Amino acid sequence: MAAVAKKDSKRLIVILEHASLETVKVNKQFELLNCDKHKNLGRKVKKDISQCRPDITHQSLLNLMDSPLNRAGLLQVYIRTEKNVLIEINPQTRIPRTFERFCGLMVQLLHKFSIHASDGNQKLLKVIKNPVSDHLPAGAKKLVMSFKADEVVAVETLIPKDEPVVLVIGAMAHGSVEVDYAEGCFSISNYPLSAALACAFVCKAAQDVWGIK
Repeated sequence: MAAVAKKDSKRLIVILEHASLETVKVNKQFELLNCDKHKNLGRKVKKDISQCRPDITHQSLLNLMDSPLNRAGLLQVYIRTEKNVLIEINPQTRIPRTFERFCGLMVQLLHKFSIHASDGNQKLLKVIKNPVSDHLPAGAKKLVMSFKADEVVAVETLIPKDEPVVLVIGAMAHGSVEVDYAEGCFSISNYPLSAALACAFVCKAAQDVWGIK
């Protein structure tokens, strides 16, 4: 079981922004809208179906929740969807390995607002109230990862030695993240990175700075 960090102690807080997590009713059942599975539903949902990429969130969560950083109790993850639904992920959550099972879990979460552990009352995933800034440590630096940032920096330079830090990563197929709660933006590569790879990079950087093996 992972340790739990105090609110004002060092930890990495990752916010996956603009995540494509939306349900659609198909043959009397709800499914997670997915560009591969629902190609013909663009007119029904009134949006570009190619942008419906829940797989981006799935891959990102696998990298985040499987990381040694999370096992050490020094990671907190939030998701904010395109429709402004805010989700908190308990650090002890084990993300489903398969995409199909992940989709089923997200449909259940979006309709019931929480997912409990099978062996008790602990909530592993839950929908919480906006704004996300209400759930962040006071005074923590908040930065958005963007390929369009003015300069490329080493991720390690963004990680404080003994304080929490908030890094915002876009979980959408295209475009840039724009949020009103961040203080600046940064880039960690001269090349565009997938959200999942960006998540792996920031976790590795925090592990190196904080000496987690």
